[in-house]
Amino acid sequence: MTLIKTISGFRGTIGGKTGDTLNPLDIVRFVTAYAIQRKRSCSLPSNLIVVGRDARISGEMVSHVVCGTLLGLGYDVLNIGLASTPTTELAVTMSNACGGLILTASHNPRQWNALKMLNENGEFLNKDEANEVIALAEDETNFDYADVDHIGTYKEDFTFDQKHIDMVLALKLVDVEAIRKAHFKVAIDTVNSVGGVILPKLLEQLGVEQVTGLYLEPTGDFQHNPEPLEKNLGALKELMKKGQHDIGFVVDPDVDRLALFCENGEMYGEEYTLVTVADYILQHTKGNTVSNLSSTRALRDVTRKYGCEYYPAAVGEVNVVTKMKEVSAVIGGEGNGGVIYPEAHCGRDALVGIALILTYLAKKGCTTSQLRASLPNYVISKNRIDLDPSVDVDALLVKVKEAHQGEQITDIDGVKIDFPDKWVHLRKSNTEPIIRIYTEAATEAESEALAQAMIKEVHDLL
Repeated sequence: MTLIKTISGFRGTIGGKTGDTLNPLDIVRFVTAYAIQRKRSCSLPSNLIVVGRDARISGEMVSHVVCGTLLGLGYDVLNIGLASTPTTELAVTMSNACGGLILTASHNPRQWNALKMLNENGEFLNKDEANEVIALAEDETNFDYADVDHIGTYKEDFTFDQKHIDMVLALKLVDVEAIRKAHFKVAIDTVNSVGGVILPKLLEQLGVEQVTGLYLEPTGDFQHNPEPLEKNLGALKELMKKGQHDIGFVVDPDVDRLALFCENGEMYGEEYTLVTVADYILQHTKGNTVSNLSSTRALRDVTRKYGCEYYPAAVGEVNVVTKMKEVSAVIGGEGNGGVIYPEAHCGRDALVGIALILTYLAKKGCTTSQLRASLPNYVISKNRIDLDPSVDVDALLVKVKEAHQGEQITDIDGVKIDFPDKWVHLRKSNTEPIIRIYTEAATEAESEALAQAMIKEVHDLL
């Protein structure tokens, strides 16, 4: 079964039988449920919903179904076409809409698509709201469509890319003149999606001297696995090894994750995108920081270096944003390359990350590899424990927690154990009988050793 319903939205492969995949009938159900929830919960007197999509092959089909369903429900639709996730988020608030639907399966392969649901603040629905949509989708007795005199109106507006760029250029800590004077040569890989449309425009307006692009054409026919991990980025790695570019930027299909390459072809480390931005921000704006529990400890170290405080959040962008608001964080995000800068908006945004990192590089006057070397260094390992479906995973995690009562424990999302020089985070999967284990230490060998020791401990507790 390849139809997944979570608080992050509805995700599935295209084609197949109703209820098993993301097909037109199920899309209608999900959009209808979302629209009902918006009518119940939106704090604005708005009847407008924004729709934006990445460049997936199925995107046009899904968009037609989504827009038609909303019109049939009596909603006005603003279709912004090919647009990044952060662009769509901004379009919601700029248009005073009551919500937005982003048609993207993020880093999933080409056969997948998804509906991501936004509230009137251009932020993802919280857990309770998302669960309400899931429940509504299962009960069609709630569905009530508009009569012929109350069908919604449809409008297209493809100007939001520039509005997004204008917002980035206007940020106080983005220095276009410093970037221009640095004469940067930049390489980008936008994996045949919407990054290929917006990033060249952004870099040109930031004053970057030369841009070399890989996979810019937004065909949706991804030329490599779209998750921005080193094993998928061989072409950009080889390009950077030639020594003709100062930095390389990689985004996923919806442009909310950002990974970097150094001038020598070495991967910067996706975990360090947020750490680098925070290191720059905190020099100018003192305040709290937030990342999810599975992100590198380096953010905590950098935060404390500037006399500020770090706070952990449960995994998931909506959880990070909620915690950021709670502690008035000045910067936060996720270790997957997701930068959330509230001065811009409360969503992961690769454009914001690019502009701030180029400004930092320009002002620091160093190479990308030298910037990376200036930050605390840790290595994360990711493993899993496959369990029999009969195992009570929650009870098992309680046993792990009890076995480490003398250590610093965080249990807002699974169990995280912080040792003085390393940590381990165990989370149960919501879809499979497995426990995911994340470990971090000073070296890969130490990180992997901790993971194997914890795997053995869990098996011993069974």
